[in-house]
Parts: sequence; structure tokens; C-alpha cells
Amino acid sequence: MSEPKKNIKMIQGNTACAEAAIAAGCTFFAGYPITPSTEIAEVLSYRLPMVGGNFIQMEDEIASMGAIIGASLGGAKAMTATSGPGFSLKQENLGFAAMAEIPCVVVNVQRGGPSTGLPTHVAQADVMQARWGTHGDHPIIALCPTSVSDTYRLTLRAFNLSEKYRTPVILLTDELIGHLTEKIELPEPGSIEIINRQKPTVSPEKYLPYESTASLVPPMANFGEGYRYHVTGLVHDETGFPTNDSDKAALMLARLNDKIEKNRDDIVEVEEIHIDYEMETLIIAYGSSARSANRAMITAREEGHKVGLLVLKTIWPFPEKEIQQAMRNAKKIIVPELNLGQIAHEVEWATNRRIPIIKLNRINGESIKPSEIHKVITQG
Repeated sequence: MSEPKKNIKMIQGNTACAEAAIAAGCTFFAGYPITPSTEIAEVLSYRLPMVGGNFIQMEDEIASMGAIIGASLGGAKAMTATSGPGFSLKQENLGFAAMAEIPCVVVNVQRGGPSTGLPTHVAQADVMQARWGTHGDHPIIALCPTSVSDTYRLTLRAFNLSEKYRTPVILLTDELIGHLTEKIELPEPGSIEIINRQKPTVSPEKYLPYESTASLVPPMANFGEGYRYHVTGLVHDETGFPTNDSDKAALMLARLNDKIEKNRDDIVEVEEIHIDYEMETLIIAYGSSARSANRAMITAREEGHKVGLLVLKTIWPFPEKEIQQAMRNAKKIIVPELNLGQIAHEVEWATNRRIPIIKLNRINGESIKPSEIHKVITQG
């Protein structure tokens, strides 16, 4: 008996993101064209109607974010994609989605900034914006792929985490990964894990849309299914209506953050490559910079250097526990990134600066070369 044919394709990172969204059950996309994320919208503009979904090009990024919130409330798995200036415009409604606990996926294909910046060049300078771009103490999940296949897998995971924890999830990719073309094997539809939001098991009369449950994630009824409830960006009680009661406000906001922080072991993902007790140099990298770091590590190890690589697939919540475990007997840590040290600062915090942390930064729209990382590895 011959083996079944594998579904192997050469596709671009942005195309992989769009196809993974379809596989995850996405039926609604709203967005506005912006380099270097536009291919995601282009692909979904013809793929979504094929599966009974809806694509809409909105008048701007603010409206796009509002549209996917509304679609999600109606029961759709919804996504938008943007870059740089568009991500800035989404922040207010992103905060609304966090406060009102609306599942949705926001893709940011990072480019050079600030302002219009370098639209067609790579950067990783939106890391802190992903965490703190919208105001207030709010939870966020941000995932960061390093390849085309990673983009596909983490897009699926973004939808699953969004539905599971009733929260917006950011897929924080970059221009290099978005426009990179690689060979990937697309999984068979039946082999993909799909997580859907938990529905209420009580009648509409007894339903509390923001009930404090043991899981910290309230069941979510879809509009149009007989459940009518109030949705607001104001602090609210279990009924969804605004409250100024300080005790209720404290409980609501604590639960909002705890549902992510207390489940961080389920959310945080890292990849350990040659992390062992003999390792003397630890590289911590993410996104496209992790590709250069991996090549530099391989070369250095062939030369006899004891070096390992920790790839951050989850940026937020920040994997400080995993970093503390990985550093073990390392004598130095190297953090290459396409910004002025945004994640390096978090690494310093996580390690309490117990060993030297060497920042390797670039902000001119070009990638960090493996040879540059190799040079830092081999220096005393």
C-alpha cells in the first residue's frame, strides 16, 4: 500500500498565516492594506468566501479592529492584520477587547519605525507596544514565529489561545518572516487541534457573561443565540453592566489578569537548542533574528564553543522562568534583536543581571548577520 501524499507547498509567511487562519476556523477578516502585511488580506479576500466566511476592507485600522470585535461577539472567529502605524491605531479597541474579553487575533507584521519609518524593511521594535500599547493594567498574549511553518503553527495556536482564554492574541511576526518563502508541510484538517470558546450551560435568564468561575474564564454566549447581555469597556460586574464599586472593580480586574498569569505555563512556549549544563554562552532570540542566531550557534559549536540557543515563541507573558532555567551555568547571554534592546531589558530583569548580558542591536532595516553574532560568541 502506498503512503498517502503529503501536502507540501512552497508558500510565503503571510500566505501561511492566512491559510492557517482558515484552518483554525476563522470566518471573518476586517483590515486595511498596509505594507508588509497586505498579502494576508489579499489571500483571505478570496479564500474566506470559499469557506462561507466574510472579508471586508474597512476605511481604516480603527474600524477594522472594531469590526472584528463585533464579529467575534456574533460568534465568528475573527482576525485582522496590520503593521507599524496601523498597529498604533488599533490600540484603543485592542484595550476594549481585553476589557470586554472578546476573542480575536491581531497580526502585526513588524516594519521599521517610528511613524511611517521603513515600510518595506524588517524590524522588531513593536515588542513593548504589543505589551503596553493600550492603556491600563491589561493581560495580553503575543506569539512570535521564526519561519513560515512556525507562522502557520502559531497562527493556529493564536486562535486556540484566544478562544480558550477569551482574550485578544497578537501574532507578532516581521517583514522578513512575512515575505519569506519556504517549503512547509500543511497538516491534514483532521489532525489540527481546534479549540472553541466555552458556551454557557444555563438559560439566558440565568446567564452571567462575566461570572467568576474556577477557570477564571467565563463562558461566552454569542449574540443572536437568545442571550442578550451588556458589553462595555467600563469596569463592570458579573452582569456586564458598569460598576463603581471598588471591591467589584478589584475582583474583576484581578480575574482579568489572573486568567493569563495563572495559566502562563500553558501559554508560554520556548524552544531549547543545545541547552545543557556545559553551556557557557546562551543566546536568547526571537523572530527572524533567531534564524541568524541559530546559524551562528551551529558554526560556533563546530569550532568547539559551548553555546546554546533559547528561542522565544511566546513573548508575552514573558518567559522569565524558562530563561532562569536555561541560563544555568552560562557565563554570558547574547540578545540579538532588531531594536535598541527591548527584550534584552526584560532579560536583564529576569536574570537580575547575575551574568553579563550583551545586546546586539540593529535599527537600519537590515537583518543581523550570523557572522556578527558569531563574533560576539567567540569574543572572550
